[in-house]
Amino acid sequence: MTWSLPEPMLTVAVESPALPTAWAAEPKWDGYRAQLAVHAGGRVLLRSRQGTDMTSSFPEIQAAALAQLPEDTGLDGELVVWERDRLAFERLQQRLARRGATAAQAAREWPAHFVAFDLVHRGDDLTGWPYARRRAALEALFAELGLTAPFTLCPSTTDPALARVWLSWTAAGVEGLCFKRLEESYRGGVRSWRKYKVRVTKEAVIGAVTGSLAAPRTLLLGRYDRAGRLRYVGRSATLSGAVGRAVADHLAPSHGAHPWTGWTFSAGWGTQRPLDDVLVQPDVVMEVGVDVARDSAGRWRHPARPHRIRADVDVQEVPLFGEGGALS
Repeated sequence: MTWSLPEPMLTVAVESPALPTAWAAEPKWDGYRAQLAVHAGGRVLLRSRQGTDMTSSFPEIQAAALAQLPEDTGLDGELVVWERDRLAFERLQQRLARRGATAAQAAREWPAHFVAFDLVHRGDDLTGWPYARRRAALEALFAELGLTAPFTLCPSTTDPALARVWLSWTAAGVEGLCFKRLEESYRGGVRSWRKYKVRVTKEAVIGAVTGSLAAPRTLLLGRYDRAGRLRYVGRSATLSGAVGRAVADHLAPSHGAHPWTGWTFSAGWGTQRPLDDVLVQPDVVMEVGVDVARDSAGRWRHPARPHRIRADVDVQEVPLFGEGGALS
């Protein structure tokens, strides 16, 4: 009998970390959403949320699936790579394009783990079962088979106090929490799960903008290091018209030697397209909200949310790049 993985069930962002009644909480990992299927005849499929076949890029996951999982098993979860006691998202990105011998070498250098948080198929389609029943079946699968690395069972709880403890795991790369209603079936393609991302307020220097000085669209942000070099730390989300005008009032064109002269910035967030940027005099401090996702250098991996210009803060008062986990 042939079967296919369902479309991934999706999340909608929420602003509160409070665990609702009759819902379960799980840690939100800084990794790649992935579904894993083991079909009859030893066929393994590891695919991304967008449906991309990632099987050949992660041979250690494929081998473990064949060795540890029975046929007709379908899991939903997250691919993660650990490096220096922290989740390293950029290593996942580097591994996606590798095949064959280079993929095998990458598996030895940066081994991936599959953090399973749902069981969607086990001999039959389980998507019609409520979350609580699927969760019990997933736990039973791990216990029955004695699954070991690279497979990891994602924690789940209905205890609000424990969920709050997980929010303290951000130093290791946990981004926040996912909330799932206990009685809800697995509805592929539907945004019914909820996600809360931990966000913190930081200060950075505006070193350049996209758009124009009169109407900036996004801000390119930096922090000085101990050697006095302005290091790029991330880019803001798109500014509203009102915020853009307010920021423009404080910006001045770069005069003299700018520390980013000759630099090329990538649009990032899934594309290598270069940005058309305008350098500004790096003497304006911006307060921004960021989540906890970082790259290996400590730069903010997701767009920063502009809050306000800090005219009361001198650029020398902004925390240094590389201090306190790169971006304290």
